[in-house]
Amino acid sequence: MDNNVILAAGSALLNESMIALMFNFRGVGRSDGSYGGGVAEQEDVKAAISWLISQPEVNGDRVGLLGYSFGAAVVLPVACVDERVKAVALISPPLEPSQMPLLKGCTKPKLIICGTDDFVVPPSQAEMIKKEAAEPRQFEVISGADHFWWGHEVEMAGKVAAFFKQKL
Repeated sequence: MDNNVILAAGSALLNESMIALMFNFRGVGRSDGSYGGGVAEQEDVKAAISWLISQPEVNGDRVGLLGYSFGAAVVLPVACVDERVKAVALISPPLEPSQMPLLKGCTKPKLIICGTDDFVVPPSQAEMIKKEAAEPRQFEVISGADHFWWGHEVEMAGKVAAFFKQKL
């Protein structure tokens, strides 16, 4: 949660008067537990949503999920089936072929954002993700951005904030 991508997106959401809860998955940073292969981490996402919507200042009817890289692969299955989630943003999603049917069947609003110079999610894979994603979807490609988004954080974060502002 302490990387440039998540911090930029969180800041952009806060600038639009949206609440941004950022957390580490189990076993990361000072979080208890150990790596769960992406499956156990889905429980972390569900628990975070439950905690967030229990807060009195949070409108539980306007919850979106954002995931970056590994986090995108983790939040996608939760976002698609959890009725509390109304929209999802995936930044540089390294989706496996086994996740394509889920993406194809997910009819919630989606923002998929990739960089042209991403070495983890190359343009050919990003194009496949775009093709497989069910509507409604918004697909953004940032020229020159690599997987770590150095120098492109503001542009990426602006697109994320605008998406959630419109969809939530």
